[in-house]
Amino acid sequence: MARVLVTGMSGTGKTTVLDELRRRGLRTVDTDYDGWAQPGGTWDEPRMDALLASCDDLVVSGTVDNQGRFYHRFHHVVLLSAPLEVLLERVGRRANPYGRTPEQRAEIAGYVRTVEPLLRRGATVELDGRRPVAELADTVEGLVRDSWPGPVRGGSRRA
Repeated sequence: MARVLVTGMSGTGKTTVLDELRRRGLRTVDTDYDGWAQPGGTWDEPRMDALLASCDDLVVSGTVDNQGRFYHRFHHVVLLSAPLEVLLERVGRRANPYGRTPEQRAEIAGYVRTVEPLLRRGATVELDGRRPVAELADTVEGLVRDSWPGPVRGGSRRA
């Protein structure tokens, strides 16, 4: 079993994929909820340390400033990505209100230009967030179960 981090910009499908994985019986933590992220946009490090020390079969999702400090604790770092137009369309219709104002939409566009390349460098696998949710969940589930023929830590594979 393996620990997997699913990361990416707002609207790539992180929460949707985690919901499907949870439905399939995998242990998941969406760090956008329940106080995992602190007001400054970082994970609560002692809490994340405790979580990662307590489980080997886990899927965590989130995109925060200090996530790179934890990459060595994950077997795989999965970047979900999609074109900006797709992201903006998705955030405009989801329940989470972030991404609806012009300022927030400009912020997302800026993050795609500046943050996504950093996430890509740290990822071991990049998945196209436009793929069907079931396919994305199949791939991530395979990583958790160590049955996906992906790269060893440190490499990157686009799927």
